[in-house]
Amino acid sequence: MPNLPDLAIRPLADDEPTVTALAALLVDTVAGGGSVSFMHPLALEKATDFWRGSLAAAGRGERVVLGAFVGDTLAGTVTLQLALPENQPHRAEIAKMMTLPALRGRGIASALLAAAETVAREKGRTHLVLDTASDGGAAGLYERHGFVFCGEIPEFALKPHGGLTATRLYVKRL
Repeated sequence: MPNLPDLAIRPLADDEPTVTALAALLVDTVAGGGSVSFMHPLALEKATDFWRGSLAAAGRGERVVLGAFVGDTLAGTVTLQLALPENQPHRAEIAKMMTLPALRGRGIASALLAAAETVAREKGRTHLVLDTASDGGAAGLYERHGFVFCGEIPEFALKPHGGLTATRLYVKRL
């Protein structure tokens, strides 16, 4: 459990303060080497556009974007992607797991994963899948939460500061 007594997790709304906080978190994550589909340096405008699109997709029911708050501060986020091909209505994907660097190791990511699993169950999903970078990714976090390693794809993506990394694939049956 999180060691932050005032941690609150909720779905995020498409409003300017939320988009601004998410964009700053994404820029900081990429600058710190987080492999979340973007390269460093990530322009704030590009990060803002990404989150506007992501939250618009959430408004259409294609995903759920959860935020973890410590007081009024957005401390972390995770996305549950629901819009998958019609032959995969039983699963969802975990994406864009990020925590503020200053608050890592305090249970925020674990709380976000638990909340995403709850939402997935509420949406009738029985399987969660995700991938994480082999170099510097969150494999240990996911394995502690019952995700099963399925394999690794070599040279899957560029790391934010350059060079290739493999990705590790995981699944969890709910």
